[in-house]
Amino acid sequence: MRVRIIGKIEEGRKITDVAREFDIAHSVVSRLWKSFKTTGMCSRRHGGGRVRSTTPAEDRYIVLSAKKNRRTIAQQVANQFLAASGKQISRKTVARRLKGGGLYARRPFGCVPLTRQHRTARLQWCREHHNWTEQDWACVLFSDESRFCLSSDCRRQLIWRESGTAYRPENMQEKDRYPTCSIMVWAGIMINGRTRLHVVANGTMTGQRYIDEVLLPHVRLFRGAVDDKFVFMDDNATCHRTLAVQDCLDSEGIQRLVWPARSPDLNPAENVWDALGRQVAGRNYPPTNKNTLIRALAEEWDKLPQQLLDNVVQSMVRRVECCITLHGGHIPY
Repeated sequence: MRVRIIGKIEEGRKITDVAREFDIAHSVVSRLWKSFKTTGMCSRRHGGGRVRSTTPAEDRYIVLSAKKNRRTIAQQVANQFLAASGKQISRKTVARRLKGGGLYARRPFGCVPLTRQHRTARLQWCREHHNWTEQDWACVLFSDESRFCLSSDCRRQLIWRESGTAYRPENMQEKDRYPTCSIMVWAGIMINGRTRLHVVANGTMTGQRYIDEVLLPHVRLFRGAVDDKFVFMDDNATCHRTLAVQDCLDSEGIQRLVWPARSPDLNPAENVWDALGRQVAGRNYPPTNKNTLIRALAEEWDKLPQQLLDNVVQSMVRRVECCITLHGGHIPY
């Protein structure tokens, strides 16, 4: 009824006539009209509905303003709207209009920065491998290193809680800003196979350690089990690109897949690391020290279904096509 009252007055009807028509006091209608002119909404004190404070054209302007700068918060959009139209709206109104336009507040997806040269190199690499089939990618051993921490900030594990109880002790997770216990691991995956999970203990990976701990005991083993089509993939980390490493690969007859810089989204092993982290975080008894973390990683690595590994490797055809479509930009994998 409040909406109809405001509508009558906006049509040019006098407050006295509107009050008589709806059989309510003149002061009530006057107060309602005054509140609407001030706030753009019907007074909720009298239990009425609310009138939209923006027009459809203004709604489109609000949505377009947010799309132009995805990092603009709702209050900033409201300030821009005030400067452009002279009309003041609240942050909640902006949030409702953006939701109505299909925009929602979500945590941005993390990715590495890409320069024009990076995009060009990625696009060229994908075009060179565009004709590769799933059978071609099945001959590739995809490898990668990853670091896992006891107090990880990856937020893989969610909790169930009541609304408004985020800061209760039982709903909080303590973590160090700079983790003191972290484990670096290496592994390789391919269709119908995987390497053992290797823990890089006591320090960082160097070129010689890469040869002694990864290439000779793991990669060479797969090279011997696969035919001459075997291809080894690793990224462009400094320890991977030393002359000693290249000499070792040449002497063992291991063909290396050239890999574009800044391309973790093209590597299916990254998806496996995420799955492994979720499995470790979801254990009934999460690891509490370095030894239990190593044991948990090894156990969960062996439990990962081979079908999961096969699926991410088979996605290489789609990853390449998607990267070409996006002209070398980030792909949603």
